[in-house]
Amino acid sequence: MKTTAAVLWEQGGKWEIEEVELDPPNAGEVMVELAASGLCHSDEHMITGDLPVSYPMVGGHEGAGRVIEIGPGVTDVEVGDPVVMTFLPSCGRCSYCVRGYTSLCDDGAGATLGPQLDGTYRFHARGEDIGQMCLLGTFAKHTVVPVKSVVKIDEGFPLHLAALVGCGVTTGFGSSVRTAELRAGDTAVVIGIGGIGANAVQGAKIAGCRYVVAVDPVAFKREKALELGATHVAASIDEAWNTVSEITRGQLAEAAIITTGVAEGSDLQSALQLVGKKGRVVVTALGHATEETASLSLLELTLYEKQVRGALFGSSNGQHDVPRLLEMYNLGQLKLDELITREYSLDEVNQGYEDMRQGRNIRGLIRY
Repeated sequence: MKTTAAVLWEQGGKWEIEEVELDPPNAGEVMVELAASGLCHSDEHMITGDLPVSYPMVGGHEGAGRVIEIGPGVTDVEVGDPVVMTFLPSCGRCSYCVRGYTSLCDDGAGATLGPQLDGTYRFHARGEDIGQMCLLGTFAKHTVVPVKSVVKIDEGFPLHLAALVGCGVTTGFGSSVRTAELRAGDTAVVIGIGGIGANAVQGAKIAGCRYVVAVDPVAFKREKALELGATHVAASIDEAWNTVSEITRGQLAEAAIITTGVAEGSDLQSALQLVGKKGRVVVTALGHATEETASLSLLELTLYEKQVRGALFGSSNGQHDVPRLLEMYNLGQLKLDELITREYSLDEVNQGYEDMRQGRNIRGLIRY
């Protein structure tokens, strides 16, 4: 079938709206008609080259819609089912999945490389095969994805809000609750209040933290952080340290979560200085692909038993966590509407990313 998609043809290019040919689903795959897709910073990393991919690529990895066709052997979902697409598949059978580490599923190893799990392509245009960001390609009105990458949700839940839980909400929330292991009474610092950091703030609040300090140089984002549950805000790390030191009487935070647009090697030591003994620094933001050095005090790491942890999808389990987060929204415990700063049409995708670069959005959303 023919559909419309935003395609990135080369590093440093812009998203180009194309009429593309979409193949039907193969075994273990489903075709989804999209309702909405979030504009996540990870797709920007494909433009800058910070995330190595094979071009051309249909962008987008945060979406929700309805199943309109199923491939051979698919029994988990049926035509008409509403689904959220998670940017990492989970097979349920590999060593990592059976231990509960589904964000590290072996099937996710080549998720950014372009082809589907069987090594073939579903999108085609200009005589070329086109890859799909994280096996999904949600910057398209229709897409074909592995059934391992979809989570069936309750009928009636607003699909444009459900789309946000495919990446940003779950990654941010999980970074606080799962990777950082925040608990009631803790103090947390979230560095960078975008689509991920905003939800790390929510996760820290829901975990019961007595103090949640949000750090961002943009005043609008600091205001939004307060709306989402932060108790204090700061425009810089130095300002945050003064605040955290004062409110904790010098004991500092239990965790600092790095959710900036791009993680820099110099960020680690700054974050380590915000946490006290046994404190955890969680690196959720993606760093530069070629950067292999980071600054941190090994003496401080040892003497105070501090830790540095990486977080992929917030160490979350999509099949388990996505439905629960949606239920938390229904119960008034989790905010989703407030995350959407502006909605765009597909042909406005480049404007959406420019707004993100300029700090005008918490989360932009494409509505189909």
